[in-house]
Amino acid sequence: MSAITGKKIRLNRLIQAETNTCLICAIDHGMTSPVFLDGLYDTNARVREAIGGGANVLMLGRGIAKQTAQFFARDTSLALMLTASAAGRSAGALITPIGSVEEALRIGADAVVMYVALAGDNESEAIQALSDIGEACEELGLPFIAEAEYPNAYQSLTDMATSYGADYLKRNARLCAEMGADIVKVNWSGDQASFGDIIRACARPVVLAGGSLISDSELLTRMEQAREAGAVGCSVGRNIFQHQQPQSITRAISRVFRDKWPAKQALQELTDKLNA
Repeated sequence: MSAITGKKIRLNRLIQAETNTCLICAIDHGMTSPVFLDGLYDTNARVREAIGGGANVLMLGRGIAKQTAQFFARDTSLALMLTASAAGRSAGALITPIGSVEEALRIGADAVVMYVALAGDNESEAIQALSDIGEACEELGLPFIAEAEYPNAYQSLTDMATSYGADYLKRNARLCAEMGADIVKVNWSGDQASFGDIIRACARPVVLAGGSLISDSELLTRMEQAREAGAVGCSVGRNIFQHQQPQSITRAISRVFRDKWPAKQALQELTDKLNA
């Protein structure tokens, strides 16, 4: 089987053909957060709940992937995280490459993921690592999900937007596409028009990053606006695994993307479940 065929088969599992959607639950925050997040205590439960709510891709590190493999259904894909964050530096977290495309194939992943932070002292190294992963994925037939995000995933979007703005996200997303990303994950840029412009700039399937904790209403509204701008789905971590009902919020997100429900309708169903 050629690498091109292998990548196509795996992409068909990541982006479901019936609805052209990709719903990712990111539970890799034990490798990225500067503090431990309470929602990660029972990771097995969070994985089961995300899958039960409709997530078809789980973004994990190698250790948690091994721990939770028994919960994966035939239509659930593993996206192996290939970067971690070295926190505790005065200049901010440093994105550190870990793992390899070869390892991802050995453990049964359908994709690899890299967090791409630009505008820092190590931008040239980040671009080289991005290129290396893109090249390996092309050679071995594994889809590449690049996270074209603001440099600090744990700062508020408002603060990051003020410091960097939509132009930063657009440049980052396009760079990821140029380096071979098959799916690009992007922060919310503040409005539907600018987010659509980013999607056009990178010309790849785009998923919306969930970002820091926000209200259910704001989250689902962003999802609806991203869908209307052309996003094929989302990659949500904290707003799922730190939610009071992770399965229910995942189902609400699925309603917006897969069932094309308005955010208000999905929110009403979610509210009814939370109050039941």
